[in-house]
Amino acid sequence: MQDFLIMNSLGYEILSVVIFLPLAGAAVLLLLPNDNAAKIWSLVVTLLTALLSLPLYTKFDMNTAKYQFGEHHAWIPSLNIHYTLGIDGISLLLVLMTTLLMPLCVLGSWRYITKRVKPFMICLLVMETSMLGVFMALDFVLFYILWEAMLIPMFLLIAVWGGPRKTYASIKFFLYTLAGSVMLLVAIIALYLHNDGSFSIPQMMGQDYSSVFQIWVFLAFFLAFAIKVPMFPFHTWLPAAHVEAPTAGSVVLASVLLKMGTYGFLRFCLPITPEATFIFMPYILWLSIAGILYGGFTALAQSDMKKLVAYSSVGHMGFVTLGIFVLNKNGIEGAILQMINHGVTTGALFLCVGMIYERTHSRELAMATGVGRYMPIYVTFLAFFSLSSLAFPGTNSFIGEFLILVGAFAKTKVVAAFAIPGAVLAAAYMLRMLQKVVWGGTSNPDQSYLTDLSMREIVTLAPLLIFVFWIGLKPAPFIDVLSTSVNHLLTQVGDAAPQSTELAKLLLP
Repeated sequence: MQDFLIMNSLGYEILSVVIFLPLAGAAVLLLLPNDNAAKIWSLVVTLLTALLSLPLYTKFDMNTAKYQFGEHHAWIPSLNIHYTLGIDGISLLLVLMTTLLMPLCVLGSWRYITKRVKPFMICLLVMETSMLGVFMALDFVLFYILWEAMLIPMFLLIAVWGGPRKTYASIKFFLYTLAGSVMLLVAIIALYLHNDGSFSIPQMMGQDYSSVFQIWVFLAFFLAFAIKVPMFPFHTWLPAAHVEAPTAGSVVLASVLLKMGTYGFLRFCLPITPEATFIFMPYILWLSIAGILYGGFTALAQSDMKKLVAYSSVGHMGFVTLGIFVLNKNGIEGAILQMINHGVTTGALFLCVGMIYERTHSRELAMATGVGRYMPIYVTFLAFFSLSSLAFPGTNSFIGEFLILVGAFAKTKVVAAFAIPGAVLAAAYMLRMLQKVVWGGTSNPDQSYLTDLSMREIVTLAPLLIFVFWIGLKPAPFIDVLSTSVNHLLTQVGDAAPQSTELAKLLLP
């Protein structure tokens, strides 16, 4: 029995069911006769997956840092490869966020996708299996297969159902992320050779690797995950992919795929290469600040609503990496919570952009100017999600950003001070967009033909709005889930604090 794993006791292998139910649903889609049946079936499958994932929270033991609901089976014994699954407090919220968002992606695509509907839904379901598997896998081979598997459906979503420059955007996305995956594979092989032929992720943590080995493995991990986040200056694939992707593709990309990069930092870089983490911490903190400021200034210059939200992601994910690499409890808990907040809020904003695009066939702010007069329900949702994006008190993002800044000021006041303009820029570009959409100016285009949100669209956005205020007003149920796992992670990292802290003092005054 694995001592890092609490085996599942629910009477059925819940993690495998949650992972592979969408894949089984995708197989059934091949047999369905028409597009309407494909939409209904996809919605049923994603809703059922979300429902089945709820016991992961209700039965989760918050007092242990071990991986729970464990499954461990021999897969390829000759190579010591196992099918090992488990979740802790860090991965639990990411799993639940993924299962929540997927039925909303199906609803958001109900009228947006009119051609090749069945292949589109198959791509969504296959991607859900891959994403959930990444957050649950505890064997590196299983993890890597699922990490790579999600590239194909995401590539197809952009390349087949994307905008005018879909070919350019899809190829750029694929090449960037594939380059990162190659570096990830190199790191996995190096760790495998140094661990007597074991691919077990938990067993690789806390090992006594040499400083030089940790540095090289960390650099390979960092390139893979920094591209996925994406961190500045590895971000250039993101705006093109977001702008050209269909609405559901943008939601999945922003809400889940980007989090795999920051999840990789937490799951692999910190506990497996802690000494190298301390060595490179100052540089990554300054790169995070660069991303925060660059994302904010670039978003402020955009006239395309989708580009504005896309560049805002660069800034928001900069706050997440800042929180992770200050290496204290407030920072890391704030970073994980902000990963969830960004998934909720930015996913909702992309859905809002898609809804206005369905009506005006344009993402330009000039075409959406003054729609508040004819779409009061729409602009109400947009206003709340915009306030969440700029971290207004009482909304979810305020809690995450506040914890990150508390952690950053505790680590280094200089770096934390440079993050403050990022929060101001977020208010500037979101309020600018909101003012134009809600009120406009004296010469608004004719919007009298617009209709307000349908019941389907309200149902799509309402769950996300609930989480905006739930996390914002009562974050304890979410933070409590993280606490024990974060404490354990900090213990793993702190035990390996090297002499390089002197270098950190020079670079982080």
